[in-house]
Amino acid sequence: MSATRTSPPFSLRSIALPAFGPTVLFCLGEGAVLPVVALSARELGASAALAALLVTLIGVGSWFFNIPASLITIRFGERWAITGAGTIGALALVAAALAPQLPQGLWLLAVAMTVVGMATSVFNLARQKYLTEAVPVEFRARALSTLGGSTRIGVFIGPFVGAAAMQFLGIAGAFWVGAVAMAAAAGLSLTIPDLVAKGPGTPDAAAGPEPTLRNVASAHAMVLFALGSGVLLLAALRASRQVVIPLWADHLGLDATHAALIYGVSGAIDMLVFYPAGKLMDRKGRLWVALPSTVIMGVSLFLIPLSSGFLGLLLSAMLIGFGNGISSGLVMTLGADFSPERGRGQFLGLWRFIADAGSTGGPMLLSAMTAAVSLAAGIWSCGVLGLAAAAVFAVALPKLKHRRNY
Repeated sequence: MSATRTSPPFSLRSIALPAFGPTVLFCLGEGAVLPVVALSARELGASAALAALLVTLIGVGSWFFNIPASLITIRFGERWAITGAGTIGALALVAAALAPQLPQGLWLLAVAMTVVGMATSVFNLARQKYLTEAVPVEFRARALSTLGGSTRIGVFIGPFVGAAAMQFLGIAGAFWVGAVAMAAAAGLSLTIPDLVAKGPGTPDAAAGPEPTLRNVASAHAMVLFALGSGVLLLAALRASRQVVIPLWADHLGLDATHAALIYGVSGAIDMLVFYPAGKLMDRKGRLWVALPSTVIMGVSLFLIPLSSGFLGLLLSAMLIGFGNGISSGLVMTLGADFSPERGRGQFLGLWRFIADAGSTGGPMLLSAMTAAVSLAAGIWSCGVLGLAAAAVFAVALPKLKHRRNY
């Protein structure tokens, strides 16, 4: 008689290094260069306005490349898409490091930052698609929240490593750190196991060719419009909060050290709560995190203009950090939940395009309202985004529950 073999229970630890290690490294590289892009542009002769524009090119490149990123992931598979994105990102940062020594260095820096954004888009989409298919649905929120937490850890550590390198190599040192980190991410990505047996939710190759992007958009228009609106608002809320804290600190007359301390404490709290939030989503449902996270961040933004000193701003920033931390992985988890079994890559490309549109629009709203009325009005307008996102999730998630892919 042959013994019956049972597969061991799934554990996130079994895929931790190949699944989350490249993310920490890639985002460490991104975090190392973000603070110095504007400074490098200024050294190359850019005006202050042009230097600020160059900083946005990473986000713009990522936003507009989400759809092509889905097609690349479908064509080459998740592992090779992630590996290729890390490699191309590293080469772009090498070019950025060499820009001051080459003619037309400012243009080279601009192209390099755009390419980094494009590589980021491919990397993010492919890793989300991989975990969506590799992890059982009962662990999905924990896996994707940990993925979001890994991103935060990398971006948090990156500036410190970059600053250390700049002590010896100048501004170029940050770009070299970024290049090495992204190259290491590409190398580690080669250890990602192939998705040989993905389970019953895997599309059957015999079912026919992949659906087109237009077909996926048409078939899932309700989810993309209704729930996508909440995702767009959440992404705008998250992006604006990163700008609000230093701006209000400056408004209060706090020095750079105190402003950095407030921002750092908020970021530390952000990183501490991602796994418990994922566990709560897996056990109780996505709404248990979607509602409190958006309400907490919205209320926090209403409180910031009421603060009149270091302590008040610190407490408000800590509350924002908590709200953002528990929303870690929420956008990716919802995208995974509602992505179809066939056409998942196309759906996630559209999903990330919507989210990145919010990330771009949030700071623009803050800027417009601040210019038209006041900084306090701009911050309060961003707080409204949080309450609006909560309202959308409260209505849309229960109504669209039957459309989930599990």
